[in-house]
Amino acid sequence: MIKIFKMRFLLLFVSVISSLMTFGLNPVYVSPTGSNSGDGSLSNPLSTIQKARDLIRSKKISGEQGPFSILLGKGDYYFDHTLNLDQQDKGLFISSLKDEKVRFTGGISINPSAALPVAGSAKGEKFPVDVRGHILMVNLKSLGIADYGNLTQFGFGHSLSASAMELFINGKGSHLSRWPNDSIVPVINVLDKGSVAAEGDKGTRGGRFTYSGNHPSLWKYQEGIWIFGYFKYGWADDAIQLSSIDTIGKVLATVQPHTYGFSSGKTWNGWYAYNIPEELDEPGEYYIDRTEGILYFYNPGKIDHLEVSVLKDPFITMNGTSDITLTGIEFESARGAGVEIKSSNDCLIKKCSFRNLGLYAVHISDHKDGSVGTNNGLIDCSIAQTGAGGVQLFGGDRKTLTAAGNFVENCSIHDFNRITKTYCAGVQISGVGNRISHCEIFDSPHVAILLSGNDHLIEYTDIHNVCQSTDDVGALYYGRNPSERGIQVRTNYFHEIGLNHANTSAIYHDDGACGMTVFGNILYKAGSMPSLIGGGSDNTYVNNIFIDCPIGIHIDDRLLNWAKDMVAKGDVFDTDLNDINYNKPPYSIRYPELAGYWEEHPEVPKRNLIDKNVFVRVDNLIQGDIKYLDYSVNNLITKKDPGFLNEKGHNFKLKKSSKIFRKVSGFEPIPFDKIGIQKK
Repeated sequence: MIKIFKMRFLLLFVSVISSLMTFGLNPVYVSPTGSNSGDGSLSNPLSTIQKARDLIRSKKISGEQGPFSILLGKGDYYFDHTLNLDQQDKGLFISSLKDEKVRFTGGISINPSAALPVAGSAKGEKFPVDVRGHILMVNLKSLGIADYGNLTQFGFGHSLSASAMELFINGKGSHLSRWPNDSIVPVINVLDKGSVAAEGDKGTRGGRFTYSGNHPSLWKYQEGIWIFGYFKYGWADDAIQLSSIDTIGKVLATVQPHTYGFSSGKTWNGWYAYNIPEELDEPGEYYIDRTEGILYFYNPGKIDHLEVSVLKDPFITMNGTSDITLTGIEFESARGAGVEIKSSNDCLIKKCSFRNLGLYAVHISDHKDGSVGTNNGLIDCSIAQTGAGGVQLFGGDRKTLTAAGNFVENCSIHDFNRITKTYCAGVQISGVGNRISHCEIFDSPHVAILLSGNDHLIEYTDIHNVCQSTDDVGALYYGRNPSERGIQVRTNYFHEIGLNHANTSAIYHDDGACGMTVFGNILYKAGSMPSLIGGGSDNTYVNNIFIDCPIGIHIDDRLLNWAKDMVAKGDVFDTDLNDINYNKPPYSIRYPELAGYWEEHPEVPKRNLIDKNVFVRVDNLIQGDIKYLDYSVNNLITKKDPGFLNEKGHNFKLKKSSKIFRKVSGFEPIPFDKIGIQKK
């Protein structure tokens, strides 16, 4: 076995020698089959990355020159605590050996043989007769696994926290047993909307409402049942514990209130119940008896791998450091985030994958009182099945408009929001001067990009099949702060956005949002109103193509009517502008139109330029009063294919012969083939 191991590492050494020439010929080797009593050599590797980090630190102290590398052999590396990297570790390169599958896991693997049938056991009585034969159980407590986490309230307005324990079967996430399995139950009649914080009631009184049908009467074990739903607005999800179920009066009562109170009548005003043993009725469902420490799950068939998530904290943090690279690593099966980078410089995550995590994959930011970290980011990574969003891309100083230059580039981000459904974006971008380029973001119930801050660039990104189960939402969303300006949205492809019954947009300038330039984008079937300008100013749409949309651009004057309090002295806009000294440098210089914000009647939309755009089969070009738009005559409206390379195949690159170049003066070709992930 030792000889085989040495031979494999010797062969791999030849394949990685070119990488070592780039990153330094001071490698420390690690392998799951190694030993921490080893010396970190190729023939005697260590078994943990923590030990390798400490060895490199000691080498530096003794005077050895870097840069240093940690090279990882094939296999799983279990993390029960965070690997912290700081300034001692600058210049470190952590990589899988070439073509080796290296997996960091925050979960504990369970031998499938430990999963025993429920049928015929004393535990079988918990479950309906017709499903007992499909249910398996694992005694977690007997395996030394005691931390199952607790179910908590999550969703809109609640702070993000590590998830409770989750089950992953053959690498695929399972979910807590629920009813209904694939739909919601309408809220019929609200008897008590509970304490409503949005109306000033900060109490803790839960709500009460009726339901239809008799299914809940089947639940013998009512303690610990939770419901999830959109109880008031289609953009505010919530998870709330039930305090009681009146199966005679068909009334549900909740432990916690919902921020906006309970309501009925909208298509989204409904719920499903979960954490119910009797509803363990289809593959992919599980239930944990936290008192006895037993995991129950519905047998999906052939089981090769069972894993339960344990790690709550990030796998790796980089804090106040520089020039650290992670490459070729899979991060999986944890309750929290993958990697956290704070106030660091030139730290790169490359060719890594993040899957089955409880929160975001990566968080990049600055300490509140720390210096601005710069040029940190992800490239060529994939992110899927996260409990919250994909990447939190923060950084930069808004008071000084100092840019961070952090980035997400050439990454695939999809099927996020597995737990929290709203305002946890594929990329949440904030701060100053950060960038999203050549990404694909898709398959989520809510926003793809949640934006705040200044001078960001969003370019060459393919955004589709988002906003799939929410209302009043944009694939790219920002708002409520007129100082957030200088954002460039260039050469992106927005398509298949939203549901037919909901108000959805590709680009949503909410509540007085200002200062965005939208140039060279393709918007195809991009929501019920692809562009929504909600009372703001200084937003420009130039050189874009809208295709098969019911509305082109929505404009309204909400700051003159129902949202007029926002522009009142002492209210939110006044506070936000004063926080950054809007009428003094650097803001007054960078955004000269902002210096006279209050003198120019901010409640009236202005300088929203619509020029050199093409509208193909757009039913209603402008929704709202066109006087709030600087709409030029140099826009093209057509019901026919204007000269796409292959419209039926959804290739919207323009032929050189396209009539757009004749009809729209100065129209620039949109490099459609350059949008999205680029193969290298």
